[in-house]
Amino acid sequence: MSMKAARQRQKALRDANRKARRPDRDDVARVALYWLIRRAVEKGETAELEKFQDVIVAMLAQQGFDEGESDAVFDDLVAKYSSGGLPFRRKTHLLFPDAVEDDA
Repeated sequence: MSMKAARQRQKALRDANRKARRPDRDDVARVALYWLIRRAVEKGETAELEKFQDVIVAMLAQQGFDEGESDAVFDDLVAKYSSGGLPFRRKTHLLFPDAVEDDA
């Protein structure tokens, strides 16, 4: 399969998933991480959260990411997610699908 055909196939798949309002792996992972961090913070389970962070940072380091930077990113997420409210951008194409279709 040529690169152009592969790109067209992926675009068609993304478009179909968007139309079906189907979350992808990253959407699920983002919400799951938010829920896990918020739950740990609200229950005062800081030791468990630190263990989780150690595992995640180690796994990122095994993939080649800088350990200190990975630790800092995780700390930033904990701070952001602990501050309250949902830290995600609204998916306007999901909330107002008719408006997106009108623009196309």
